[in-house]
Amino acid sequence: MSPKALFSAFEWHVAWRYLRARRRDGFISVIAGFSFLGIMLGVATLIVVMAVMNGFRQELMGKILGVNGHAFIQPYADGMTDYAAIAERVSKVKGVTLAAPLVEGQVLITSPSSSSGALVRGVREEDLKRFSAVAKNIREGSLDGFQGEAGIALGKRLAGHLNVIAGDTVRLISPKGPSTPFGSAPRQKSYKVAAVFEIGMSEFDASFIFMPLAEAQLYFDVEGQAQMIELFVENPDRMDDYLVDIRNAVGQPHSLTDWRFRNRTFFGALEVERNVMFLILTLIVLVAALNIVSGMTMLVRDKARGIAILRTMGATRQSILRIFIITGAAIGVVGTICGLLLGLSIAWNVESLRQFFSWLAGTTLFPPELYFLSRLPADVRASETVTIVLMALVLSLLATLYPAWKAAALDPVEALRGE
Repeated sequence: MSPKALFSAFEWHVAWRYLRARRRDGFISVIAGFSFLGIMLGVATLIVVMAVMNGFRQELMGKILGVNGHAFIQPYADGMTDYAAIAERVSKVKGVTLAAPLVEGQVLITSPSSSSGALVRGVREEDLKRFSAVAKNIREGSLDGFQGEAGIALGKRLAGHLNVIAGDTVRLISPKGPSTPFGSAPRQKSYKVAAVFEIGMSEFDASFIFMPLAEAQLYFDVEGQAQMIELFVENPDRMDDYLVDIRNAVGQPHSLTDWRFRNRTFFGALEVERNVMFLILTLIVLVAALNIVSGMTMLVRDKARGIAILRTMGATRQSILRIFIITGAAIGVVGTICGLLLGLSIAWNVESLRQFFSWLAGTTLFPPELYFLSRLPADVRASETVTIVLMALVLSLLATLYPAWKAAALDPVEALRGE
């Protein structure tokens, strides 16, 4: 049933006359205008902020899990010597897409122009090519022959800091070197930059180095061993569905942890922040709805004589009630629709707007060093957007009920006597 079928043409006509601004009703129109703007901006802000926060979570989760894996098998004591067999068994578990043995270590990387701390990850060439976050984002060089050339792959920000490109040579220095009569000597070795990648998360692009697994074992003096096996699964949110089968495939008393344990504080903080922001920004819509109450109350007082005349001409209480419901709800409905269109327009173009305002202000908005991402993401979810729109419509409708009830309850005799 359409709205016009619920309300008569007479009620729509009177409500429209009340909505049109006239000079002596200017103050009421100003209040109605602020109510409209409040609801529009509140709905738009909610849509944009929630989309950006969803985008941040999605992007961060994709970047972090795309490089760090979804589950980790580690020995309780010394390094893993049978890592190849374990990785082979685990890779056959249903839902596991990759099992990659790793060797990790902190180093100082130097070039003729600069130096920086970095994290070396020793990985097999075939596994590195299946790390889509790296393999699909090679900016210079290639991963072909990565295992045989004893080359390394650097993050783009790290390469930029060192002022090197693919084909250049860098030196890695590790404090854990061979023992001498005078103590441990730092281990130093030069490597060719085989590839430069850009994951899109500044922390990784500025600190990660990938090295062939066999070369990393030699460099860190753990020949024939792996420190962990990193697992990737089809659906990280359903990690519990895979853990039992993975443990059975490991077949030995090794530690098994997943991404939720390692990142629970970080993603928990994001979820709390997201919920708090939703509640805070909802207050904008609530304040705008309260403005509808005040504006409608003043309109009822101003139109008391007109309401009394309508009642004496045969208009019922229900008709007056519906007239003022239409009047107040129109502000909320139009404001919500405009807010929806504005919010979606901004959310779908948020990165372009960020670049424009960065250019306009002459500074970098949302610097990647602080926010980890090289671009401002947005993920507009239909269910969330529908919830925001329905909430705004319900608040707007509730805001009209009290003033409309007061108008319907107005005694025409008393109103005309006051005139």
